[in-house]
Amino acid sequence: MADEPAQLNIRVPPPIHTWVQRASKRRGLSQKAFIVSLIEEAMDRSKGPSLFGKPEEPPAPSQFDGEMPFRFIDLFSGIGGLRIGLQRVGGHCVFSSEIDSYAQKTYRAWFGEEPAGDIQDFVSGKGIPEHHLLAAGFPCQPFSIAGVSKKNSLGRDHGFKDKAQGTLFFQLAEIIDHKQPEVLLLENVKNLRSHNKGDTWRTIHGRLCDLGYAIFDQTIDAADYVPQHRERIFIVGFRRDIYGDHPPFEFPDPPEGPRPKFRDILEPSAKVPAKYTLSDKLWNYLQDYKKKHAAKGNGFGFGMTDLDGISRTLSARYYKDGAEILIPQKKEGPRRLMPVEAARLMGFPPEYAENQVVSDTRAYKQYGNAVVPLVAEAVAKQIVKVMKWQRVNSPR
Repeated sequence: MADEPAQLNIRVPPPIHTWVQRASKRRGLSQKAFIVSLIEEAMDRSKGPSLFGKPEEPPAPSQFDGEMPFRFIDLFSGIGGLRIGLQRVGGHCVFSSEIDSYAQKTYRAWFGEEPAGDIQDFVSGKGIPEHHLLAAGFPCQPFSIAGVSKKNSLGRDHGFKDKAQGTLFFQLAEIIDHKQPEVLLLENVKNLRSHNKGDTWRTIHGRLCDLGYAIFDQTIDAADYVPQHRERIFIVGFRRDIYGDHPPFEFPDPPEGPRPKFRDILEPSAKVPAKYTLSDKLWNYLQDYKKKHAAKGNGFGFGMTDLDGISRTLSARYYKDGAEILIPQKKEGPRRLMPVEAARLMGFPPEYAENQVVSDTRAYKQYGNAVVPLVAEAVAKQIVKVMKWQRVNSPR
């Protein structure tokens, strides 16, 4: 009889079987009922027999511009650089975590919510809401050039051997394994690739692949977005059981037009308090220090910034002497950035940059460790295009 059910036996590759298992569980259906529902939905969309005709060319991700609502979590959040970028493309933050109490204070003032504390308390995934995207700027000090040099000089371990920070990646991986977000957006220093002769990066990349993600990575210089040379690696992952082995993701091209100039982020000289001008003693010390190293053929020393160019990288140690980014003045010695200028140099919007709730020292540290929101937004826009593309071509 035509109306009687017919039996269909098929064998599928392991990735498809895994996807069916997880997707059917999310819908609360048996695997058989889930597969039947997919076929019925496909027939409805394609008006029956036309399902078996020549398929149309799927839209390219570039066609899907604009915002799209999705839920994300913000781990190792710092002061929210990744969060701002994700919110600008339609993301809604449902959970954040940051262990530093001073960063928590800034985050609370800026976003109106208190981040959870130690991420190690959430390794099992309990207490973390469901979400589409996991964002994390996991600690970079164990892998950064400055961090490695400092720890070598102190005889301390770095990278994964750093028990306080290096192991946090594996705890992040545990959370990913438990929560299985569709998309990952991770950020770290560019030295992550070369640390320990590449073994660190191979370990991280391999672990993310083992968790079921197609991984993309690229080092991006923020100088195309803000007047600062700041290279960071961005890692984007898409679950293969949802997006396939080769999702059509591409990192953003640099913005068109001239690069921003350093002078654009500065306060008028009349508004700069005298305390930001270097003392004669400190200025003389920095000049002597640079001369001493120049005689040895080293490039160590202060950085006098070209006002019509870009600055060096703002680091978390800027509070000590401001040496890497000094601002020339006409009638006296150079000065360091004001915290509000450091915020602008990082690309934080005025509503954040002008709302300083910690000391200057803490503010410099926070900006030196932050993610540039404009870069995060540019990467997030590309992620959203793929998320929209997937939902049009493989609706669930």
